[in-house]
Amino acid sequence: MAEPLEPGRREDDDDDEEREPLLPRIAWAQTPKVAPGSAVRLQQPSGEERAAAPVSGVTSEMNTFSNDPEFADIVSKAEQAIECGVFPERIIQGSSGSYFVKDPKRKTVGVFKPKSEEPYGQLNPKWTKYVHKVFCPCCFGRGCLLPNQGYLSEAGAYLVDEKLHLGIVPKTRVAWLVSETFNYSAIDRAKSRGKKYALQKVPKVGRKFHRIGLPPKVGSFQLFVEDYREAEYWLRKFEADPLPENIRKQFQSQFEKLVVLDYIIRNTDRGNDNWLIKCEKLSHRKETEIKEAMWIADKEPLIKIAAIDNGLAFPFKHPDEWRAYPFHWAWLPQAKVPFSEETRDLILPSISDMNFVQDLCEDLYELFKMDKGFNKTTFESQMSVMRGQILNLTQALKDGKSPVQLVQMPCVIVERSHGGGQGRIVHLSSSFTQTVHCRKPFFSSW
Repeated sequence: MAEPLEPGRREDDDDDEEREPLLPRIAWAQTPKVAPGSAVRLQQPSGEERAAAPVSGVTSEMNTFSNDPEFADIVSKAEQAIECGVFPERIIQGSSGSYFVKDPKRKTVGVFKPKSEEPYGQLNPKWTKYVHKVFCPCCFGRGCLLPNQGYLSEAGAYLVDEKLHLGIVPKTRVAWLVSETFNYSAIDRAKSRGKKYALQKVPKVGRKFHRIGLPPKVGSFQLFVEDYREAEYWLRKFEADPLPENIRKQFQSQFEKLVVLDYIIRNTDRGNDNWLIKCEKLSHRKETEIKEAMWIADKEPLIKIAAIDNGLAFPFKHPDEWRAYPFHWAWLPQAKVPFSEETRDLILPSISDMNFVQDLCEDLYELFKMDKGFNKTTFESQMSVMRGQILNLTQALKDGKSPVQLVQMPCVIVERSHGGGQGRIVHLSSSFTQTVHCRKPFFSSW
């Protein structure tokens, strides 16, 4: 089924697609003293006189991270870099507009993914999805996902990671940025040029504009991780040069955390190219006498996994149309190993507690409701899928199952009791019912 695209943008500034509800009324102006593409804030106090009060970067009212000063500092440096002409660079890979964000010293500090440039966003600069839509309209989009909410999914994955103390998702939050290198419509750029010209030539008129300059874009801002490589590279290396037992256990523990994350958020896009592995302080020596490769560690090595690209998760139903969207890690040998005691001790106490699950849903609600198109009923459907995944994971951990056995369990939906449904229903409590999802995708991996 084709996914609907977002409604077309109005020409009125107040209804720009990039501006979400609850934004303060802020005017954006560009001064002759700063680099092209930067923005300053024009406060508009009450009274007849309007005075311009320049503030560097994107206004602090839009990017507020009072509980995370470290993250706020990084975003602030990214804003300063844009003012200095160090613009975000578009990432070549992928099917959406995503950008490497730099600090004033030109060091990459994050990855920004604007909502309007997501795979099915109307300002997506990549042509692949446009061709897909034109020539394959019957298979366009993912019918189980909400379109153009990948930025919330990215931030939601980090929220789940943080709540469960997994430590594999780089810190990700919703942020606002504006840059000349982002993909804007011709109308937006023309408006920006016209308003800047009016401000320079007729300041009294220009200061009456609601905003000067390009509109800020909302999206996910994920901290950049260094010295990581795609999992595909290291998995091939591990296959050729097996890890010693102590290092293998460390990697297995990290892998199980990836499984927990992906299963709970029901990631529909986890291949070996969108999770990363970092191996520190490893030296390699070839033992020619026995013709085997061995890993030698001067110190206890450190192997870490970074789960990136979480934008296609949190479906409002299980895949039941054409594609199953399997977890590709299920074919790895690590997936055949039962969950370790370490993972069970870390995860099971939390997900077995319905109060914890409810708190998690409430935290996700606070995050997801930021979106202009937020719908409470659809969000509840997303949480019903997630609660069902948590229920399956809880049982799998109690039974000592492996990741591959976990993904073979019947799909479950746990929703608030408000009537009947399809499939076999088992009452959990007075508040929730469990529904076994019976419908399978046409192309299924299991």
